[in-house]
Amino acid sequence: MLILAFPDYFKQAQRLANRLDVPLAEIALHHFPDSESLVRLPPSLPEHIIICRSLNQPNDKLIELLLAATTARGLGAKRVTLVAPYLSYMRQDIANQPGEAVSQRIIGKLLASLFDDVLTVDPHLHRISSLDQAIPIKNAISLSATDAMATFLKQQFDEAILLGPDSESEQWAANIASQTGFDYVIANKYRWGDKQVEMRLPEYDYANRPVIIIDDMASTGRTLTKAAGLLQAQGAKTVYAMITHALFCEDAEAHILNGGIKAIWSTDSIDHPSSLIALDSLLAEAIRAIS
Repeated sequence: MLILAFPDYFKQAQRLANRLDVPLAEIALHHFPDSESLVRLPPSLPEHIIICRSLNQPNDKLIELLLAATTARGLGAKRVTLVAPYLSYMRQDIANQPGEAVSQRIIGKLLASLFDDVLTVDPHLHRISSLDQAIPIKNAISLSATDAMATFLKQQFDEAILLGPDSESEQWAANIASQTGFDYVIANKYRWGDKQVEMRLPEYDYANRPVIIIDDMASTGRTLTKAAGLLQAQGAKTVYAMITHALFCEDAEAHILNGGIKAIWSTDSIDHPSSLIALDSLLAEAIRAIS
């Protein structure tokens, strides 16, 4: 077995390689002036390779994955596994208007054609119950970071309230609450555009208590800041945000911190100063299980 890591995920892949006690090599990338990518792998590969890369900012990355996986097959790899802790293009699962591309199905089929196994963490799935419905292969594996997140929170607080900002976040908030013993509540959210969000908090006594907003991703940050403002109006002592995937597009991080959130904690699915929750143990266990 050999782990191949793209440069933007190399630090996390190093931790994974150390935990599995397998060798690691970096995939060499060069970008030409017209933005085309040159991908270079080691010229000699074992039968099983694991390619590691999170798929935030996905468009160039998907092309480079296509080049890397196809080249690996040509160099003799018989089994090619993808570890993509953040998996893009999973939200668009129906055509909301005639003529729209259903990207979940299209990208899912692309990944299924390239990889024997796909491992990801807390993918944003709406209307399907398992990842193999989006990526039609046997080993389409969806892992959850909630155990690691709960362990982190128990080290920070003796008691707190967990807030899921919408119904989709309840699965993560409820799981973390069951492990920490903290109370949890779920808000009602209405999204009118990429940055237009309305929200209503459930009736609860938030006064003088720490509240941690739990969500799978932060993209524009508007959901988190809307929740923080409402919590402060209800007298919450301090407000924190714990997210799986720190996408932080454009001014999102500044917007979150200026909106009254004291600290942001995220997993290392995406490299960021807030990524204090490592996923290498979770990923290594899953790789051992399929190997």
